[in-house]
Amino acid sequence: MNNDKRYAVLIDADNISEKYIKIILDEISNDGIATYKRIYGDWTKPNLSSWKNVLLEHSITPIQQYRYTTGKNSTDSAMIIDAMDILYSEYVDGFCLVSSDSDFTRLAARLRESGMDVIGMGESKTPKPFIAACNKFKYLDLLAMADQPAGTTTRKSKEEQEGSDRISNYDTIRKAIITIVQENDDEDGWIFIGDIRNKLQKRYPDFDVRNFGFNKFTPFIQSLDLFEIKSERISGSNNKLIYVREK
Repeated sequence: MNNDKRYAVLIDADNISEKYIKIILDEISNDGIATYKRIYGDWTKPNLSSWKNVLLEHSITPIQQYRYTTGKNSTDSAMIIDAMDILYSEYVDGFCLVSSDSDFTRLAARLRESGMDVIGMGESKTPKPFIAACNKFKYLDLLAMADQPAGTTTRKSKEEQEGSDRISNYDTIRKAIITIVQENDDEDGWIFIGDIRNKLQKRYPDFDVRNFGFNKFTPFIQSLDLFEIKSERISGSNNKLIYVREK
């Protein structure tokens, strides 16, 4: 039986570039299956033409939403209405909201209130309220930079730099990990490393070790040089359980 979580992936074409589509779909595949893949925008406008080739290749359904008022984002209401329809259909276990727009903050909160797992994706300029409303948030521009060949540099705009400055920083994460260990370790001071990661993700939805140049959580913990690490092999398996405690 397939126990993968089913997600509705809803993309705001007005705020997200087509260059991120592979990252979006790859990231959601790490969490489950994209049951719905929809993208919203006014497809009569030339600024969305770059998306059109991508849609067929990745089997994404475009939803037309005309812009009735100049200067207003027309996709917000259409995405919100569709999200609520999908929620009440009970066909999914979670939602992936792809936008850098704070207008979806209340939607994310409402979906979580209904027991949905909400994954947010956007650029590092995304406002904090939207990030905090999600169970987990992934920065597409940082993931794209991590995928670039070594030695490649990309000049950041002022807006992107200001966004990067809002990301949960190293010292904040470091202090949070220490607190989590101290509050949740056993009588001998040990705590399962997976528990640290899960509790950290709940406190900081935008936490991702790739933001700090690591591919996995254990090497990131080792780099802090604060903890002893031990591993125990699971009986009858090649898998190991990893535990840490303060030095």
